[in-house]
Amino acid sequence: MVVAASAIALALIAGPVGRAAPDGLRHCEVSAGRQPETATPEEVGLDSAALRRAVDFASDPTRFTVQVFRNNCLIGGGPNNQRAGGVAWNLWSGTKSVVSLVAGIAVDEHKLRVDDPIDVYLPAGLGDAEHRAITVRSLLTETSGMEIAIASEGITGLARLDPNVVAQALAMPIQHPQGETWQYSQRAVDLLVYVIQRAVGEDFQAYAQRNLFDPLGIHISDYLWARDRSGNTYGHAHLVLPPDDYAKLGLLLVNRGNWLGRQVVSTDYLTEATTPDSPNPCYGFLITVNGPGCEDMFPGLPKDAIQMSGMLRQDNYIVPSLGLLVSWTGVTVPGGAVSFPHDVLRGLTAAFRAPSLSDPGPYVPHPDTSLLDPMMINPDATLAALGLGSMSYPGCGVLACLGRPLYPPFGDWPPGCFILGCVGNDPATPGIR
Repeated sequence: MVVAASAIALALIAGPVGRAAPDGLRHCEVSAGRQPETATPEEVGLDSAALRRAVDFASDPTRFTVQVFRNNCLIGGGPNNQRAGGVAWNLWSGTKSVVSLVAGIAVDEHKLRVDDPIDVYLPAGLGDAEHRAITVRSLLTETSGMEIAIASEGITGLARLDPNVVAQALAMPIQHPQGETWQYSQRAVDLLVYVIQRAVGEDFQAYAQRNLFDPLGIHISDYLWARDRSGNTYGHAHLVLPPDDYAKLGLLLVNRGNWLGRQVVSTDYLTEATTPDSPNPCYGFLITVNGPGCEDMFPGLPKDAIQMSGMLRQDNYIVPSLGLLVSWTGVTVPGGAVSFPHDVLRGLTAAFRAPSLSDPGPYVPHPDTSLLDPMMINPDATLAALGLGSMSYPGCGVLACLGRPLYPPFGDWPPGCFILGCVGNDPATPGIR
């Protein structure tokens, strides 16, 4: 799927013919291989000059990759795609949306039920009754009621100090009745991964590979999904995946869960997963949605627009009704323009001719959450990773947890992999070769 800007121009001349559709626009087939079909912007109803301006603006120094698809056709790309599109890169919280897709497959197979309390799936003796009463739905919608400390929960995962993120989640104090208050919990999603693993009866990553990644042509050797020191898969972040494969996941959602005729995730689940949740109308099942009052997050885009969103701007913007995917990855620098997503999407809406889209107007600044906010920093959440403090789970420390010895930090990380991504020529280093 890696295509440089110059290669796109060549492919537009010599590429596949594609197929016509009743709307008079070209429609391409998705591909489980590495080269998507391409089209000119005009073939899919966009103005090429306006699209080029938007893509050029998006391709600033903070962006490693920029890809724009319509009707499954690649129509625009940044200059670094060929170099960076195959490099395994941390999706950060984009990982959460991938967990939601895996949950949907388990729901479709009747192995997981959204409204079950997690007590149904947890082994006896793990967690107290209050935590075991949390439902799968509450974990999916970030309404478990557990106390959060977004940065403090996540920072220990950077060095894989966490003894057992499942136990840590079950030790987080419960502040609110579940289902009533939206709070962006990292540990809740780590717990959800474990619940899914118990529900399907096999390792979470093996299940995700067979049922989600294999159909899309995402190879196990091309990515890393990090684990804690007990072997639990992280759910809140640390899926280190090539940007070209991240775009495939976005295209799966553009096509409402269908991939080359196979319904990988049901439309019923995806409809529910992308329906606004009452405590937060901009959020569904670990996916950002364009609910009431959320228009500023999706400037100029239709109501069915959704987003897989990761820290440092690892984003897939998905609009099924337009057949649109805008995918980018990179590293946002301190002081980087907070208006960047708005400005790029505004430029893209200006490129549409079929249909024409309304201009959302210039970016309007919004208050930002301070890193010093209690919802961001709580030292007890960090100390818990060392088996210390009020949020630690009994029997979990720096050497052992729940009676089992722990893997060393970074014990399962392949050569060349460290926090942000994986680089190098070692055959064991993940990435698209």
